[in-house]
Amino acid sequence: MADKMTENIDLETVKGFGEEWAHFDQSSLSPQEHQEQFDRYFKVFPWESLPKNSRGFDMGCGSGRWAQKAAEHVGMLHCVDASAPALDVTKRALKAFPQTQFHCTSVDHLPFEDGSQDFGYSLGVLHHIPDTQNALNTCVKKLKKGAPFLLYIYYAFDSKPWWFKAVWRLSDILRRGVYRLPFILRRQVTNIIAGLVYWPLARLSGLMAKLGLKVDNIPLSQYRHHSFYTMRTDALDRFGTKLEQRFTLAQIKNMMTAAGLKDLVHSPEAPFWCVCGIKE
Repeated sequence: MADKMTENIDLETVKGFGEEWAHFDQSSLSPQEHQEQFDRYFKVFPWESLPKNSRGFDMGCGSGRWAQKAAEHVGMLHCVDASAPALDVTKRALKAFPQTQFHCTSVDHLPFEDGSQDFGYSLGVLHHIPDTQNALNTCVKKLKKGAPFLLYIYYAFDSKPWWFKAVWRLSDILRRGVYRLPFILRRQVTNIIAGLVYWPLARLSGLMAKLGLKVDNIPLSQYRHHSFYTMRTDALDRFGTKLEQRFTLAQIKNMMTAAGLKDLVHSPEAPFWCVCGIKE
């Protein structure tokens, strides 16, 4: 195995996500909200194009919330995560799905042959890996020709006005302090952020939307569709993570093209950006 110091992994970030998913294992997420979230992320994924008994992988499965739904559509799903505590959560979540296999490893050591998978996806993961392009290249190598790959990467607010980006820069200063806290304090601080920032802005935008007003540029307006449990989870995800990178839609598509994907299609709706491509 390669020297850990040279691998494409940030161990502090992996540790943080293991703590997050062990606490927010998504068991309190309602079935309706779970399905609605899944449908938003997979809006542009071509399920109908997959072969019968298709085999694929979830790179960075975390709590297994997406794998639970994806497993219903496929013949075999490889769930991969570098965090052992996170993978334990996934195993519990998918205990009713015998068509799943679990692999505790990094993107550098995906345990299947190049050109062997009928599909793949990685949602909210590759922007937490030091070399995102290289990680994407590795994932695409595992796909068969013509196989789809769905990618969700944090956006660089390229669809937002300047003041929105300025608000994010201020919030990022806060993140750089919060992620350094011990987990118990990190969790408490992000719970407060969820209660004092996420919930009010989400409910305000929800009310404005009902009145027929445009709310797309209200920060956190996408959470008007979500429960407070999801807000708490995502506040910890956002402010409690050491390594975070953001990309414009153009940059994401360029990376996907460079990795060997074509026919790129992106969802015009939140979460931004979800892009699907087909291996050349």
